Amino acid sequence: RAAAEKDGSVGKPAGWKFILQAPSYVPVMQYADNRELRARMYRAYATRASEFGKPEWDNGPLIDRMLALRAEEAALLGYANYAEVSLVPKMAQSPAAVAVFLRELAAKARPFAEKDVAELRAFGRDELGMDTLESWDLSWASEKLKLARYAFSDDEVKQYFPEHKVLAGLFRVIETLFGVKLEADSAPAWHPAVRFFRIVRNGEETRRAAPSVSGPPGGRTPQSGVVRGGALIGRFYLDLYARDTKRGGAWMADAIGRRRVAGGVQTPVAYLNCNFPAPVGDKPATFSHDDVLTLFHETGHGLHHLLTQVDELPVSGIDGVEWDAVELPSQFMENFCWEWDVLEAMTAHVETGAPLPRALYDKMIAAKNFQSGMQMLRQIEFSLFDLLLHSEFVPSGEQSMLDLLAQVRREVAVITPPEWNRFPHSFSHIFGGGYGAGYYSYKWAEVLSADAYEAFEEAAALRGSALDAATGARFQREILAVGGSRPALDSFTAFRGRAPRPDALLRHNGMTVA
Repeated sequence: RAAAEKDGSVGKPAGWKFILQAPSYVPVMQYADNRELRARMYRAYATRASEFGKPEWDNGPLIDRMLALRAEEAALLGYANYAEVSLVPKMAQSPAAVAVFLRELAAKARPFAEKDVAELRAFGRDELGMDTLESWDLSWASEKLKLARYAFSDDEVKQYFPEHKVLAGLFRVIETLFGVKLEADSAPAWHPAVRFFRIVRNGEETRRAAPSVSGPPGGRTPQSGVVRGGALIGRFYLDLYARDTKRGGAWMADAIGRRRVAGGVQTPVAYLNCNFPAPVGDKPATFSHDDVLTLFHETGHGLHHLLTQVDELPVSGIDGVEWDAVELPSQFMENFCWEWDVLEAMTAHVETGAPLPRALYDKMIAAKNFQSGMQMLRQIEFSLFDLLLHSEFVPSGEQSMLDLLAQVRREVAVITPPEWNRFPHSFSHIFGGGYGAGYYSYKWAEVLSADAYEAFEEAAALRGSALDAATGARFQREILAVGGSRPALDSFTAFRGRAPRPDALLRHNGMTVA
């Protein structure tokens, strides 16, 4: 409503403006009882950047050109396909090994996914009076089923996560695990809503590191000066809210990397970006639990960049880390968002100030793996499509890109979108985000992150809390601090004392058979 009033595109006071950015699109698909509205929004979202819109916005020809150029690059470098090129700096040894990994994971997830779909369709038929659930009904019906089964909604939970409490809780986790202090700082920024923080070690007051030769937009860098409370480790920008002019999604980017320079060690600076709903009126911004997971995820990337102890720029922080291991710290951090002693301290109802009730938390835990089989197969579908597109697909051959996607869906999917769905045209991860032949990295790294977090679960069983400083110090020393200075598998083995296993990931997703 506020967007409609600001935009002036709706003339009557009762109007609303919905757009295709996630903070607008996702709640409509999840909560809107108006099926026609959901169908309109879904079609607009599913056909973005395709032949169904303005010709100049159609990504189809651009994708064809990119695939042809990637195949040409692979041939020039002496590789059979672009996937082989992509895997050179990754942990996985070959496209075939990745395909085996994905298909084995799909086989384990399929029984759970099929059960999820059967339950959803039965609920739609028996409780919602819908013999057929279309693609634009799935999120809405799933929310109804979740509410019926667990007696709470995401919107109810959201009221307990005002922004200031979430940030305080996040900072508490970081400070407890890694022996640091996070403090407000100041620096030039690109929008009034952007904030700036520093991370310091607990200790005596010291001088801040000299300004870097590079910095944030506009060519200016954070200024030097006195750091109160300890030696400067790094600094970061925090840009939380969605804006019309802002790229969608969430991401971490490095502004300045740690390295040794003539005057000493240049301290790192990171950008942490999200697209959460901004405050409305005099009410603070409130985040869904998924938003909180996203914030912890991107902060994990930021910590990987900021807590490095490596002074050689090409392997400092996140740089030089194998792409399929780079999600380990980010996905690892998400686990703390499910711990009661973390959530209790970082919640306060936006109206009453009361912390999250234990009964509601218990419902959240019960619902944690709601439709986890469907969700896992969806990610495997994206990953396998990306892999085959860059390893077996022939640009300008008899099979089209959409034919390949249909083939992948027949193999692994339990839900098939409409024929006119043009998902690849907006698959920015693999065409504009560096994940070409690498989208599988999310699942690959989930195995690593779940296994790594199991060490904190083991500590909790002994000492009562996953916020264990000793285990955190070991994780920092063996994973975060070393960056890309040694193979990720060696870093993982140094932390866990053994090679990674998928058991923890399956258990965390409720995919174990008693």
